Amino acid sequence: MPPVTSPGLLDGRDGSRFTAADRAARVRFRRALALMVMTLVLPGSAQLVAGNQRIGRIALRIWLALVASGVLTLIITMFWHELALKMVFNTGLLLVLRLGLTAGAVAWAALFMDAWRIGQPLTLGLGHRRAAVGLNGVLCLSVIGTLLFGAHLAGVQRHLVLTMFGSDTVTNAHDGRYNVLLLGGDSGAGRWGLRPDSMTIASIDADTGRTVLIGLPRNMANFPFARGSVMREQFPDGFDCEGCYLNGVSTWAGDNTELFPHSDNPGVDATIQAIEGITGLKINYWAMVNLQGFKDLVDAVGGVTLTVRSPIPVGGLGSDVTGYIQPGTRKLSGFDTLWYARAREGSDDYSRMARQKCVMNAMLHQISPQVAVRNFEAIANASTAMISTNLPASQLARFTSLALKAKDQKVSTLSLVPPMINTADPDISLIKRKVTEAIDRAEGTADKPGKAGSHTGGVVTGGSVGSLGDGYAANQSDDLGAAC
Repeated sequence: MPPVTSPGLLDGRDGSRFTAADRAARVRFRRALALMVMTLVLPGSAQLVAGNQRIGRIALRIWLALVASGVLTLIITMFWHELALKMVFNTGLLLVLRLGLTAGAVAWAALFMDAWRIGQPLTLGLGHRRAAVGLNGVLCLSVIGTLLFGAHLAGVQRHLVLTMFGSDTVTNAHDGRYNVLLLGGDSGAGRWGLRPDSMTIASIDADTGRTVLIGLPRNMANFPFARGSVMREQFPDGFDCEGCYLNGVSTWAGDNTELFPHSDNPGVDATIQAIEGITGLKINYWAMVNLQGFKDLVDAVGGVTLTVRSPIPVGGLGSDVTGYIQPGTRKLSGFDTLWYARAREGSDDYSRMARQKCVMNAMLHQISPQVAVRNFEAIANASTAMISTNLPASQLARFTSLALKAKDQKVSTLSLVPPMINTADPDISLIKRKVTEAIDRAEGTADKPGKAGSHTGGVVTGGSVGSLGDGYAANQSDDLGAAC
């Protein structure tokens, strides 16, 4: 009579034989895996049930406190967005976060190694041991990599804030609006203070974010400076010297820095004094954009979609034209976007100003928070090389919040150019009246202009709707997006 197999030694499906040692090995293997998974889900729980309970309690309490704090912060910031922005730009908090994430990565890795130890790997079979080591390595490296990458991003953000926003001078809104001067410097990386290639005031409603872009031509002459300013003392009758234009104010100040003993940027300060004298607006802050760095920023966000209305030359400006950006609505790279904004070959300064306003509008409305997060490090690196500004770090949350509000609204534009303004002999009273009217319309306190001033007929000059004689649509519009 054949021997009878003991109950429990047969697998219910295939009849294979298992010894008590086999079953014990499988239990140990499952236990080892469970300890590692527990460490992933609840750091310290493995030690609490099978190791050093004191370490387990400490780790678990820290983890639960962090989770509770994170959930509470998330709930609060869902209803108080400005708090979230303040936290993102707080350099002290970013330093604590960076150090905390780094320490957390080291501590969590130690817990994984301890979980592997208390799983008694030497008692496992060779196959089970390899599987346990592999799983532990994957979990450990995944957690460490994620936390260290988060620490790296916190460091990048902190470096960006410290590098770009070092000023501590805060100014209040003027008549309910912040006026930020945007200067485009046609210069290479690290070369600041040259003649500004473009000058635009972004007048931003302090509550709603509704923005009016006021463009000033670089070739404006015979203009006054702000009352009480250093430049007004030097030019009491206006900037009326031979060959003196608005973009030359910066150079003149750079050659006479002794007049600005307390200024870090005499050229910018002198230009602000000129623009305040021309428009009657008080400038809160300024930002100089390096156009070469701008190319990298556009690439960092994945390009910008623009409507190209006629072939835009690539090159010129003293060099050969090497090609053209062809007409159509398409996403342009940083290189093409830069030339779309810079090109003057076969065009004029005022058509170029109109195209630059279209680029500003596209950047404002197309760069979403999701895109910014996905491309954060590239954007930060490009921004550091692109922008010099006196905007204080303490005001970053406020202006980021206003920018997010502005994304959902129309942008108005007013350029102080022909045929409305004679740039060689500007009517300053007319300019100030037009600036006031544009802001009042944006705030809804003035009537919209009649259709007589609208641009129709499909005329395109230098890539912009309109002409030098009749004006360009994007230079004077209550809806810049439609004009582009």
